[in-house]
Amino acid sequence: MSNGQTKSDVILIGAGIMSATLGALLKELVPEWKITVFEKLAIPGVESSNEWNNAGTGHAALCELNYTVEKPDGSIDISKAISINEQFQVSRQFWSYLVDSKLIRNPRDFIAPLPHMSYVHGEQNVAFLRKRFEALSNNPLFEGMEFSDDPNRLAQWVPLMMKDRKLSEPIAATKIDSGTDVNFGALTRMLLDHLQSQGVDIHYNYNVNTIKRARDGQWELKVKNQTNGAVERHNAKFVFIGAGGGSLHLLQKSGIPEGKHIGGFPVSGLFMVCKNPAIVEQHHAKVYGKASVGAPPMSVPHLDTRYIDGKKSLLFGPFAGFSPKFLKYGSMFDLITSVKPHNLLTMLAAGAKEMPLTKYLIQQLMLSKEQRMEELRDFVPNAKSEDWDLIVAGQRVQVIKDTPKGKGTLQFGTEVVTAADGSIAALLGASPGASTAVSVMLEILKKCFPQQIKGWEPKLKEMIPSYGQSLLANPELIRELHASTSKALDLGGSPSVQNARQTV
Repeated sequence: MSNGQTKSDVILIGAGIMSATLGALLKELVPEWKITVFEKLAIPGVESSNEWNNAGTGHAALCELNYTVEKPDGSIDISKAISINEQFQVSRQFWSYLVDSKLIRNPRDFIAPLPHMSYVHGEQNVAFLRKRFEALSNNPLFEGMEFSDDPNRLAQWVPLMMKDRKLSEPIAATKIDSGTDVNFGALTRMLLDHLQSQGVDIHYNYNVNTIKRARDGQWELKVKNQTNGAVERHNAKFVFIGAGGGSLHLLQKSGIPEGKHIGGFPVSGLFMVCKNPAIVEQHHAKVYGKASVGAPPMSVPHLDTRYIDGKKSLLFGPFAGFSPKFLKYGSMFDLITSVKPHNLLTMLAAGAKEMPLTKYLIQQLMLSKEQRMEELRDFVPNAKSEDWDLIVAGQRVQVIKDTPKGKGTLQFGTEVVTAADGSIAALLGASPGASTAVSVMLEILKKCFPQQIKGWEPKLKEMIPSYGQSLLANPELIRELHASTSKALDLGGSPSVQNARQTV
């Protein structure tokens, strides 16, 4: 490739699940468009999309207690749970379309059926879980959910968690068998392999140095080939910044006003991983507990069965860690260089308001392995330290922005930032992230391609049959789609991991 300008219709920055999803959607909608992908690492899906760096939960709010809030009157607000569940159903539909169309194969390489459970102890928490179950179980999106506070029943559901447990207080759990374990790293690699086979140019070891408006209104990127040091110029009508923790810096480089007054705070995750296969085999579920008082939402403890590198694994966490890096393979200067004159007050306001979070992080950083084991023993009473190792998972950058609630408000979710003319979009934030990738990318298509979206509707409805409809208003459609996507994604029966690809 020469040092002259190379033109594309679309440039995707970052070879993770978000860029892969947007690329796959656009390739179906407008196959003639030229799409180019830049990734600064040597292989795809290494950062937040990697299977070791995310919880792998098909986030459908089946078990995550922080998506259902108890209101002052004692009732349970399930609106967020419904929204997240509907978004995951959209992802399932698109993945099913890709499998049915033979665009990706072997769905068991990236998705497996796995029960999702919520677990609590203490009289007050058991009462909350019962009310949550009553609020959700009548909803068609949560059909099949069970509740039990009977220790004998729970011993059948989660024998590892109940073995040697001293029952000094009430205990309860909910269980739903329609949950999934999703290997987003494997899915990312499948999607990018598909895009490459369709003529998409994917460049690894390429770092985007600058993003600026060209005189014709398009975007001009200076990109460094890290293999030979050459700097190349690439132009595109539309740019998507899907670089995980690296997105904030790139958004700032674009200079769009919508990217101002936004900051980011990095939080890394640590997980305990079981290295004793005999123990791993005793647990078969994703079990989410309740975050301790004062802890942020991303700290909800969970004991997770996972399918990684072709075998069953068992993880517990997360514990919070801290690094000023915005990416696992980022720079120690990421945090300080993200502070600009336009977001300085936003960041300072957040610092003043988030003292409890700072205190929580300090406490987490000071935990010894034995203290972490004590937290694990709340889930696995007889857990032995020698059976578990501590691993560092990925970096997350929590968005800080000015909102009607005040200056410097910390956001615990996924944020889409788009230019007024729709020519550039960036994805910031964290959970539920990957699980809702298809819905988030559909939002970007609507915002950034308003002239084309109407014409794309027939194809969008082919790929996502519920497109434009509320699933909640159509229980029969929910059941029909659940059956069809379960068949396409091979979600019947117990999981068997086939041909899992090794990752770095």
